[in-house]
Amino acid sequence: MKRKLLIATTVALVALVASLAAYGGGGMGSMGLSGSIKRPALHGYYDGHKDTFLNTDVSDKMQAAEMHVNYSAVLKAVPMSATSEIYLVQGNAARGQIPVFGSEPGEASYTPLWHEMMVTWKAGVTPVLLVRDDQIKALASKGQLTMTPTHIILNCPIVHPTKSALSGH
Repeated sequence: MKRKLLIATTVALVALVASLAAYGGGGMGSMGLSGSIKRPALHGYYDGHKDTFLNTDVSDKMQAAEMHVNYSAVLKAVPMSATSEIYLVQGNAARGQIPVFGSEPGEASYTPLWHEMMVTWKAGVTPVLLVRDDQIKALASKGQLTMTPTHIILNCPIVHPTKSALSGH
């Protein structure tokens, strides 16, 4: 009887250790049980291709309410130099214009934190589709558009860099 109890206890203990290792092994604390949520995925251009990103937090209360994301006052303390640019076109824009990123995962300068640069086309200039940060900077240096920093920081991790080039751009 003692032997059966010892075997049963040992089997239970081994099973418990194995299940704990599955949830929190590898030297890293457990992130908990996985699950899923529905969250809108957005698209932005980087170097002529579209990337998919999530918008989760912003340092501006009004934008947080408008975008239905978290307001994070702590993001205001992040130095602009520790973030990359996300270019947002306001006013007249080419058809299909979406945000343009200054970097993406895999690059040394990538961070999921971005500082907003508002891009506005100058009067009399016909907007073209903006798909690269260097394209925006070149058009600004030619006087065709303006870039205005907002000092607002977004937490928008790119979750799926596609690397597929746009046709015709």
